[in-house]
Amino acid sequence: MRRFVSRETTGGALLIGAAVVALLFANSPWRDAYTTLTETVVGPAALHLDLSLAAWAADGLLAVFFFVVGVELKHEFVAGSLRSPKEAGVPILAAVGGMAVPAILYSVIVVGLGDPGALHGWAIPTATDIAFAVGVLAVFGKGLPVAIRTFLLTLAVVDDLLAITVIAVFYTESINLLFLALALLGVVLFGWQVRSRTPRWWLLVPLFLVTWALMHASGVHATVAGVLMGFTVAARPMYDEPEPRTHRYESAVKPWSQGLALPVFAFFAAGVNLVDGGGVAEILGQPVVLAITVGLVVGKVLGVLGMTALVTRVTPLRLAQGIGVRDLLPVAFLAGIGFTVALLVAELSFGHGSEHTDGAKAAILLASVVAAVLGALTLRWDARQARSADMNLDGQDDAVTDFIGDEKDRPAR
Repeated sequence: MRRFVSRETTGGALLIGAAVVALLFANSPWRDAYTTLTETVVGPAALHLDLSLAAWAADGLLAVFFFVVGVELKHEFVAGSLRSPKEAGVPILAAVGGMAVPAILYSVIVVGLGDPGALHGWAIPTATDIAFAVGVLAVFGKGLPVAIRTFLLTLAVVDDLLAITVIAVFYTESINLLFLALALLGVVLFGWQVRSRTPRWWLLVPLFLVTWALMHASGVHATVAGVLMGFTVAARPMYDEPEPRTHRYESAVKPWSQGLALPVFAFFAAGVNLVDGGGVAEILGQPVVLAITVGLVVGKVLGVLGMTALVTRVTPLRLAQGIGVRDLLPVAFLAGIGFTVALLVAELSFGHGSEHTDGAKAAILLASVVAAVLGALTLRWDARQARSADMNLDGQDDAVTDFIGDEKDRPAR
């Protein structure tokens, strides 16, 4: 069951299923029950933990997801695709372009359409959902070089890192320095325990919860605590262990992240009421809807392809062996699948249940579906095209032996 839930395709399917259930519930005759459920407050007032169920899903359960992201980032920086700046340079800069262009397009559109009050949501179309994007690639990218998935993973991981930075910097209104210091102390204690010779789960779990609560009380978004604690996990083998602890903790926590945390968050975040008020036409007619849709579907493609073309022409950096420029078109479309982090940023930008929030969520769902379909179609088109001996145009024949969907590729997924 753990292996099944940990697959990218399974994680994406669970997310889609939870979002569909939320949309049906929020627009059914029992939609008032959905609203009541999401707004039900539970938890003690101490440390500001009297939160609605929707807030618990966004602030609490997503900390588990961001812990896994932190562990993955740590491994990539120390022993993975990001350890060599020369090899990772193109996808890293492509990720920057893929965030900057959607943010610019969003800002221009909302101002041009007369809704400057929506500018606070500029970061919504900058996010990429790793689980969805890699899941679509795993299903429709069979036969393409594995290097394409590495490029997408690197781009998405850097995208997540930048999104976390944006959340920490731009969506923190006030900071309680005492609680922040105590939260950082909790991160240090967690790191000490997780790097000890025999880490104890019954110490790690309470440390995680206390550190999360202190980070939440400090005013910094609590999911940042998950990332910081993920960074403390060792990415190289310790004490003669056969594998790095990043692999061990990712395999232990990822099933809970993909099988529980993300679907529950999607259920509480994706329920947009399209029936009441002005209905579908009024919600989809908001400038924020067009801005987010254009940002994710068009902006990501322009940002990723434009930055890659610029970098490979004016710098010594080159694409990895086996990857051509045409392979980046489906990758750029897949980068437009926003979903998880985009829904979180929408909540942080406009608040839960506001008019802009409903429009933003509807746009994220619509744009993510469009981007996924375009990504799937272009992947199949790319897989049917003949490949040259030097796809990355570096003057040397590519040595490509691993392809997505091969038997030896499956354990890596």
